[in-house]
Amino acid sequence: MSLVIDTLRTSPVTEELNEAEIELLSALFEVREYKDGDIIVQPKDDHPDNLYILASGEIEVKIESGGEESAVHVLKPGDLAGMITFAGGAATQISATLYAVGSTKVVSMERVRFETLINSHPMLVYRVMRGIIRNMHGIVRRVNIESAELTNYIYKTGGRY
Repeated sequence: MSLVIDTLRTSPVTEELNEAEIELLSALFEVREYKDGDIIVQPKDDHPDNLYILASGEIEVKIESGGEESAVHVLKPGDLAGMITFAGGAATQISATLYAVGSTKVVSMERVRFETLINSHPMLVYRVMRGIIRNMHGIVRRVNIESAELTNYIYKTGGRY
């Protein structure tokens, strides 16, 4: 099977799609390969509205703060990147740089290509966007939990510290 189809089958964006819809969607993606340390996405990138799904390898997410870059997360296969700008956010909202860790393969879809399905396959577009929102909700929920744990640690509340 193709890397794109295999990646999509296990992705949260296709949870509600059937096999024919996954194959249709797969034609909109391209595979990109990176070596260790290569930049995948950075602020002011040429394609800020792409959706990225990590197919293999790892991606280190770094943000700049105080003139230095700090790693904030490592993406694993199946993880999504670029969701906010893909869903319609402004390119100026990109604040992180994504770096390949080791040999990395990513499947990528430009928003403009995805939008070609709006009139011909509106339910497919709707279901993919639902998958993106579910994924984003999981991230927000995880950050909220970690924030609460950090607050408990700092103020020594919650009985665990």
